[in-house]
Amino acid sequence: MPGDGASRAGSGGSDRGRGGAAGRPRGAGSGGQTPARSRAGAGSDVPSRGAGGARPPAGAASARGASSGGAPGGGASARGATGAGASGKGAPGAGPSPRGGSAAEGGRASGGAGQGRARTGGTPPRTPPRTPAGAPPRTPPGTPPRTSGRTPPRPLRAPGGPPPPPRPPAVLRLGNPVRRLRAAMLVMAIVLSLFAGRLVQLQGLDSKVLQAKAVQQRVQPEILPARRGAITDAEGHELAVTVEAREVYVDPKDVDPAKRDLVATTLARELNKPKEDVAAALAKTTQRYIPLARDVEPLRAKRIMGFKLRGVGTKETYRRLYPGKSLAGGLLGFTGVDGRGLEGLESAYNDVLAGRDGKQSIELGANRQRIPMTRSQREAPVPGRDVRLTIDRDLQWAAEQTLARRVHDTGARSGSVIVMDVATGRILAMANAPQADLNDWQSAPAEDRANRAVSEIFEPGSTNKVITAAAAMEAGVVTPDTVFRVPDHIQCADQQLKDAHPHGPESMTFTGVLAESSNVGTIMAAEKISSQRLYDMFRSFGFGARSGSGVPGEQDGLLPQWQTWSGSQRCTIAYGQGISVTALQMASVYQTIANGGVRVTPSIVAGTTDAHGAFVAAPAAKGTRVIGETTARSIALMLEAAVGHEGTGEEASIEGYRVAGKTGTAMRYDEKCAGYCGYTATFVGFAPADQPRLMALAVIQDPKKDHYGGAVAAPVFKDVMTFALKSRKIPPTGTKAPAMVLRPAE
Repeated sequence: MPGDGASRAGSGGSDRGRGGAAGRPRGAGSGGQTPARSRAGAGSDVPSRGAGGARPPAGAASARGASSGGAPGGGASARGATGAGASGKGAPGAGPSPRGGSAAEGGRASGGAGQGRARTGGTPPRTPPRTPAGAPPRTPPGTPPRTSGRTPPRPLRAPGGPPPPPRPPAVLRLGNPVRRLRAAMLVMAIVLSLFAGRLVQLQGLDSKVLQAKAVQQRVQPEILPARRGAITDAEGHELAVTVEAREVYVDPKDVDPAKRDLVATTLARELNKPKEDVAAALAKTTQRYIPLARDVEPLRAKRIMGFKLRGVGTKETYRRLYPGKSLAGGLLGFTGVDGRGLEGLESAYNDVLAGRDGKQSIELGANRQRIPMTRSQREAPVPGRDVRLTIDRDLQWAAEQTLARRVHDTGARSGSVIVMDVATGRILAMANAPQADLNDWQSAPAEDRANRAVSEIFEPGSTNKVITAAAAMEAGVVTPDTVFRVPDHIQCADQQLKDAHPHGPESMTFTGVLAESSNVGTIMAAEKISSQRLYDMFRSFGFGARSGSGVPGEQDGLLPQWQTWSGSQRCTIAYGQGISVTALQMASVYQTIANGGVRVTPSIVAGTTDAHGAFVAAPAAKGTRVIGETTARSIALMLEAAVGHEGTGEEASIEGYRVAGKTGTAMRYDEKCAGYCGYTATFVGFAPADQPRLMALAVIQDPKKDHYGGAVAAPVFKDVMTFALKSRKIPPTGTKAPAMVLRPAE
């Protein structure tokens, strides 16, 4: 019947709609409320292809949602047509449906024996899947259609018909609240478990590691510099001392970029540094600590901090100060910016002077300022020990002043002076000129920072003749009264050697040879002994090796092995050419003669203080006999004659005192001219000659106005020795020198 075809298929028809068994209702037939999605009509068991499963004949109408009776033969097809075969979307007279259509489905449902879309002109309709014969229908009869909560489609509007009714409002259907609550609680439980696990890790497992990292970021180590020990003279007067100072530093990251130029200008002015250098330091914004100056006076540092420049700070430190500026500069040496000794005694005794730095750990705030009232671990520094020298500060000053004047007056390149105690070998003064100001040693040339008295070697010239005399007299081949017939020249192998002044053959005693400094007479005496004996005497007096004084920078000198001496070299070595010595080595020779033939190792350090500040004296220097006392005394008398009216050293005589000494004039070897150019003028002696207490040496290198030792160096000896005798309150002996025969009567 027309009213019974409201299902999507006819009797026994199958659903080919969108949802299958769960499809939407598409409307009902005109005569009733049969569900639109049942797969077969009520009580119908007929397959969808018609009785017996045959296809509809050609020309039969096919419609989606048509009734079981189908459309009239040859009629038109319509979507949602009525059971009577009328076409149109929701034609009038049709039964009510959700989208306003008729019993035929308003959408895509298929009904009756046909498919959803009507096809004409003999085109076969699309056939739904065939249900096997005898199989039960997929949807039992009477099952209501499933809607799944979806809004049914709106019915199509028929041409010229009334508008469809408005779509009912969508109904929001919420999920199960219990299920949602459980899911939320599960998520919260997982999150809280993660937090709890992390908390256990931080507080329990990693607490020590994190605590150490936090302390490392907040607590910073700080070095506590030890106060460097002082260097004093023999009486305790400070020659090098450590004083409080401030280090000025910058934290470029903390400096206000807008005021960076102002900070650079201010610091450059206050620290006497180029502005470009300060600006370059401030530009390193990734660094937090850059020292600008380490030896700033506390008052100056206080003024700098008064400008309240952000990122600029100071900290306590020490600086080395030399009260005498250049006094004993070459001997003392100096320290570097880190406080360690670089040259001189500062370097040689650094381990004694330096002490041991301390350290502490302090807590710092964001601006690297120390947080008060916080715990800190502190290891106190151990101050350095003092070093006491043997030199006399006043005598050292007098020697330097006298020497500097003489170097200037003669146009010399340099000079050195040494004063020693005859009996002990202690060095009382060791002066050099020119000499650097130790408080500004960086500005001085390297040669002015050196201790020339031990680092510069030179050919001694005639001052060396006393060693030849000692060797010959110890061998017993000559005496002070031995007479030589001395010409003004002599042939030695392939060379002719001469005296300083031309003269005819003269008779001279050996005392006269030494007093008048005859080269030819000295060669004649040296020919009486072997080369090895002469060489051994040089070695015994300390040539060719360091003196053992402990003065840093000392050179060995140059003494060729006697087997290598040529015929002419054997002659020149006898009067002091062809060997090289230091001023200290030559001074030690005359100390030995003045001390009765006993050589005492020169010393410069009297002792040091211990950890408690008590003075500990250095071991006494050892004495070694070099020549017999008689020989030494005879040579002393011969040297006293050299300072007399007929000798070459008259300029060294001191009124009221008996003085013994020897002049020396030697050609100077200079590497710059690759040969001999210029002269070395020397005078060395001791006083009082009959009871020697002090010896002194003066050497002037490359004088321009004169070059003889008696004219250039002897006056320096006189002034320095006079000051030394008076300052040490050594009285004259009151005796007169015995008369010495220089030329026998013809």
